[in-house]
Amino acid sequence: MSPSDRYSGQDDGAVVISYPTLLSSPQSLGPAIERAFGSDPESLGLIVVRDLLSDYPQYRERLLKLAYQFGHLDEAVRESYSDPSSKYSFGWSHGKEIMNGLPDTLKGSFYANPIVEDATVAPEERALFPEYYGKNIWPKPDEKGVENFETAFKDLSKLIFNVGCQLAVACQPFASSKLLDSTISLPDLIKNSQTTKARLLHYFPPSSTSVSVENPPVDSWCGFHLDHSLLTGLCPAMFLRRNNDGSCDTIKSPSPTSGLYIRTRGAQLVKVSIPEGCIAFQTGEALEIATDGRLLATPHCVNVGTFSGTEEISRESFALFMQPNTDQHLSSNMTFGQFSKKVFEEHYKSPNSV
Repeated sequence: MSPSDRYSGQDDGAVVISYPTLLSSPQSLGPAIERAFGSDPESLGLIVVRDLLSDYPQYRERLLKLAYQFGHLDEAVRESYSDPSSKYSFGWSHGKEIMNGLPDTLKGSFYANPIVEDATVAPEERALFPEYYGKNIWPKPDEKGVENFETAFKDLSKLIFNVGCQLAVACQPFASSKLLDSTISLPDLIKNSQTTKARLLHYFPPSSTSVSVENPPVDSWCGFHLDHSLLTGLCPAMFLRRNNDGSCDTIKSPSPTSGLYIRTRGAQLVKVSIPEGCIAFQTGEALEIATDGRLLATPHCVNVGTFSGTEEISRESFALFMQPNTDQHLSSNMTFGQFSKKVFEEHYKSPNSV
């Protein structure tokens, strides 16, 4: 089998690889990694992994429906699970992040470290980086509507994490020799990290007062940005329609223009679809630094699209950010922690200072 036979493509240009191949022969996937994450003008910075473990669809559906349930808890209950001391990087966050110069009220996020429950770092490092070394905040076991939230959150996260660690093996040939400690591999940076962060997202139904549904900007549900991770694992989003009795139904995407958009290396805007049963991985800025620009970060956003009945339809999604410890050098003169501080300052500064 030739290297080009190791992967295929979707109509949107996304590279598709098989998980069994990733496990058995990651070194054969160099052309797929370069095509997906490299500098070719048509590269998306995204790769799709198919043929996953049979538990995956169940884990995804269970957690994304819990995102919907949590988003419909009373506001006071939701806010009781927030943590200002971590800059809202643990537990619930809504309206705190700055996107497109304004507080982001169109989506709510639930953050946790699903891999390390209690990081073992020096007190001074914990104090310096509360965004990474704070405490997980889980809904109470008897919180009506979101029972088994923690278990569902961790089950999906760990499955994606394991796939991501293997994908990092395939990315290793692109790692920069400028990493301060050349004995550390990209998989090591992820496997040994205490900063993994998962983000469960509930995109609130858009209203005429929150976004123009007649002619919305392409980044109307989530502004254009770069992740600052090494790799970001993504599930296919789920759209849910709320019924009059409070129940909900899973529906197909309500509009062909709703969903995830990426700017290619050649600056073309592409709507990307993650097939059911698959996981997609995007590249973050930390990986761009760690590979000395051989693999590039992925500019992306989420669009509401144009459809009727917008005030009853929400979008649920999940992202797992795989990244190094804060004291790990990405280059000879920058640690991941130093880099992250700049990112947090950008996204959580006052809108008046934008």
